[in-house]
Amino acid sequence: MTLTQLEYILAVDEYRHFATAATHCFVTQPTLSMQIQKLEEEMGFKFFDRSRQPVVPTPMGELVLEHARKVLREVKVLEDVIKEKQGLIHGELRLGIIPTLAPYLLPLFLPSFLEKYPELQLKVKEMTTDNLLEAVLKGHLDMALAVTPLQNKGVDEHPLFYEEMVAYVSRKNAAYKKTYVLANDIDVHELWLLEEGHCFRDQMLNLCELQQAHKDLLLFEYEAGSLETLKKMVETNRGITILPELATYDLNAAQQRLLRHFKSPSPMREVSLITSKTFVKQKLLQALKACITDNLPDKIRKNKPRNIIAVGEPG
Repeated sequence: MTLTQLEYILAVDEYRHFATAATHCFVTQPTLSMQIQKLEEEMGFKFFDRSRQPVVPTPMGELVLEHARKVLREVKVLEDVIKEKQGLIHGELRLGIIPTLAPYLLPLFLPSFLEKYPELQLKVKEMTTDNLLEAVLKGHLDMALAVTPLQNKGVDEHPLFYEEMVAYVSRKNAAYKKTYVLANDIDVHELWLLEEGHCFRDQMLNLCELQQAHKDLLLFEYEAGSLETLKKMVETNRGITILPELATYDLNAAQQRLLRHFKSPSPMREVSLITSKTFVKQKLLQALKACITDNLPDKIRKNKPRNIIAVGEPG
């Protein structure tokens, strides 16, 4: 039994197709199939039911796959421990980020980070919070930038900063005439939201104290998760939405006039790096944390961790 063979069976399990698994392992299908067959002969049973499409693991195959995942996770931890002891910041960093952070946060720190650590290969993937969590827990991502607290015992949260949540108000909306707004100033019939699955949607609902029974009163649910489109809808229609602070820094003068801050204490969202409990690359973690915070706008660096709006469903 070899680590390569374990990698091959895990790839087949993930993609449920031998040719696709071979492509992702950068080998030919005959090579992958031959190695899996050798392992099956050694073990004395089949790992996959090849008569079904897509292929599925056999009961004994499921058992082997479960332990294979643990073995390869421990091998990666060992490799990371060695690199950490050597003080090296190189190799590969697989970083996840939620869509309501990606277009506003990445441009702030990525150029500096890549310049400072040229030997580090950075792979960034945009995903919703639930998918990020799953990927971190399964070892598919090393770290993720997400809104916290997540209250998941399988991960560690490393808070980075706090950003204010602000209202973005159409000139036709009653709240436009106010200097500061309260949550109850928001007419739920005119509230534009992201699709379900985005943590910022949940925070918007929690901020506005909308109960489950009232969700059918909402004006619109955009199905692509884009804050930029919600801004356009407010600008051209009679409506209101909520924006995280980083999304307001590139607004032009006309757009800035549509912003309304909430009455103090302003609602905040906490942004953190999340890692698995077994994560050992502490030097890399600290390097990324420092680079992100060093490149934040001054006002956001000074925001205090107070009045943090919950990420979970309102209720």
